[in-house]
Amino acid sequence: MYRTIRLPKSNEERVANKLTTLLSDYTLDLEAIGFHMARTAPHLIYSRASEVLEAMVYNKEVQELDRGYYRD
Repeated sequence: MYRTIRLPKSNEERVANKLTTLLSDYTLDLEAIGFHMARTAPHLIYSRASEVLEAMVYNKEVQELDRGYYRD
């Protein structure tokens, strides 16, 4: 019998799950959210959000490339 050890989720994983949950609500107008964030959030928040999206695009592309090789 195998035992698995459950590691606690990191803060980054918790934030990613929360963002995923919030963005999965299809009743939200994402353009309106962007408008309000652009008006109220400082430029630093914009830069950090942009970095997160760039990392997401990169990791999705790597994931798509890896799908063809050694798939379990």
